[in-house]
Amino acid sequence: MISRALEQVFGIQLLQVGAWGKAGCLLEHARTQRRAVLGECAGSGISIVGDPAELGVATDSVDAVLLPHTLELSPEPHRVLREAERVLIGDGCLLILGFNPQSLWGLRRAFSRGRFPPGTERFIAERRIRDWLALLGFEVGHAHHYLFVPPFRKRAARPLAAARDTERSGLARYFAGAYLLVAQKRVYTLTPMRPRWTPRRKVISGLAEPTA
Repeated sequence: MISRALEQVFGIQLLQVGAWGKAGCLLEHARTQRRAVLGECAGSGISIVGDPAELGVATDSVDAVLLPHTLELSPEPHRVLREAERVLIGDGCLLILGFNPQSLWGLRRAFSRGRFPPGTERFIAERRIRDWLALLGFEVGHAHHYLFVPPFRKRAARPLAAARDTERSGLARYFAGAYLLVAQKRVYTLTPMRPRWTPRRKVISGLAEPTA
């Protein structure tokens, strides 16, 4: 599923902000000319070391940004999202992976007192992400739902592997443990309008002369 979404992304530069699982494993099917992974700590597969909330990347310089549960790992998800919007070019693509708090995975997290999966600050509902994207001028094009395995099996330790599963549709999507949102940054240009000047009305008759 994530591979099919990335195959529809074209351009020069794709930036993955945040390392989730093995760095770079999600970018295998990316079709951009260049790919880079930004992580908070140096390691294998990490191209750039930095803070996801303060990207050291030029404005309007990236064709696509991938956030693999980065918003849930950060204590400042709004800033992370604003930084992603800043570095994206006009009509650039934003891909967001997130956990569904109304799923069995959200229930497991509630019983784990916020310690599942490790490192996550919170689960953010898909509807809230959509609201944030709308405020930043994004248009959500596709929403994919996956991770239908219960969070108590051995496979639950590898949620990113499930992102390659076949998506299910219909009512099944409400039980999905995670979602993938694909959005596009819209830039609307303003067309300057020349003011219409209206001629002043001419006075037809003069003022009345006072009489003695």
